Amino acid sequence: MRGRVPDDLRSAVLTLPNLISAFRILLVPVFVLAVLDRRTGQALLIFFIAGISDLLDGFTARLFHVRSRLGMILDPAADKLLMSASYIVLTFPSVARPNAIPLGLTVLVFLRDILIVTGALIAFRKWRQTAFQPSLLGKFNTAFQVGTVFLVLLLNDLGKAPGWMAAIYAIAIFFTVASGADYFIYGLRVLKERKSPPGA
Repeated sequence: MRGRVPDDLRSAVLTLPNLISAFRILLVPVFVLAVLDRRTGQALLIFFIAGISDLLDGFTARLFHVRSRLGMILDPAADKLLMSASYIVLTFPSVARPNAIPLGLTVLVFLRDILIVTGALIAFRKWRQTAFQPSLLGKFNTAFQVGTVFLVLLLNDLGKAPGWMAAIYAIAIFFTVASGADYFIYGLRVLKERKSPPGA
C-alpha cells in the first residue's frame, strides 16, 4: 500500500469543482502571454472562458454537494491569481492599448487585498478562524473589478478608447476603497467583540 493515495483522499481532491479551479489557474499564464503578445482577441476569449469556469465551479459544487478543504483554497486562489495578473499586465500602456488600467487603481486593488489577507491571518493566528464570509459590498466590488477588466479587453480588441472609461475607473476606485474600508471596520468590530469580556 506504500505510495498509493487513499481512495477517500483521492475522491476529496479529484472533484469536478477542484478540476475546474485547477483549469482556471492554468489559464492564467496563457492569458498573460496573450496580453503581452497583444493578441487581444485571444486574451478576451481566455478571460471569458475563465469567468464561465468560475460560474461552473460554484454550480457543480452546489449541484453535486461537493465541498472540500482543497476546493476552499483553489477556488479563491484561482480568482485572485487571474485578477491580480489582469490588473498588473493591463496597467502597462505599452501592452494594453489603447486602454490601460490606471496605476492608482491597480495599487488600490492590491492594497485592499493586502489589508484583507492581513486581517484574515490575524484572525487565524489568534482564534483559528478559517471561514470568512464576504460582504455584499465586497461581492459587488469584485464583480465591478471583473467587469472593468472585461471592458478594457473588449475595447482594446475593438481598438476604441471612449472617454467614459475614465468614469468606469473612478467608480472602480470608489468601490475598491469603500469595500476595503467596510472590511476594515468589520475587522475592528470583531476585534473589539473578541476582547470584550462575556456579558460586557
